[in-house]
Amino acid sequence: MATLAKAPAKKAAAKKTASTAAAKPGKAPVAKAPAAKALTDTTTTLTITSKNYSSWSLRGWLLTRFAGLPLEEHVLPPDDPSTRAEILLLSSSILVPCLEHNGIRVWDTLAIAEYLNEVCPQAHLLPADAKARAHCRAISGEMHSGFSALRSSLPMNLRNHFPKFKIWSRAQADIDRITAIWRDCIETYGGPFLFGAQRTIADAMYAPVCTRFLTYDVKVDPISQAYCELMLSQPEMKEWLKGAKSEPLDIDELDVEF
Repeated sequence: MATLAKAPAKKAAAKKTASTAAAKPGKAPVAKAPAAKALTDTTTTLTITSKNYSSWSLRGWLLTRFAGLPLEEHVLPPDDPSTRAEILLLSSSILVPCLEHNGIRVWDTLAIAEYLNEVCPQAHLLPADAKARAHCRAISGEMHSGFSALRSSLPMNLRNHFPKFKIWSRAQADIDRITAIWRDCIETYGGPFLFGAQRTIADAMYAPVCTRFLTYDVKVDPISQAYCELMLSQPEMKEWLKGAKSEPLDIDELDVEF
């Protein structure tokens, strides 16, 4: 009987010892997380519009490519009324590009950027340094919501070229602000991209501006010109330009010098 009485006490003591050991700092057992399928293995669909005219489609496409995700394109025809309204800046909201990935649908360009930064951290779409990261977000947001004069008077048109284009004064103010941003970033972080050696969200956001400067023969300072040439030489940009030149449809409103 004595032996039977002591058995529960021994078990309780053993349980207490194990509990005490687990509670000690540095001694807690670590549960191994179950292996999860990498999000980057999931096929990604990106809905875009015209490669020739749509700067927002280019931004979303570059972000997805910079993130390294496998990509399937779903292209809406430029002559679709809703698509045409977005390209001509007549739509109340911009719903293209739209990213579908792992059952998640994201359609705002900055939201796409932040989502891709979360699921593809190895791509370093935002700088590692907190101060630089905040700076990157700030200038990306400025491009997302600003520069309306540049957008309206120098619309994206990759297949055309307007030498000696007369630039409206308000558009020139936008150009001056953009090139000031570029110079500041390159001088602060050492280039060649806006935040150093790695392409970030900011480079994807400003890449369409480089095409506008080329299309409308915009003269800029040497640092800004070098940055434009660098971005236009990226393999992703060359691929996009090739696709733009093969598009069959034109939008008359954007193919005239005004």
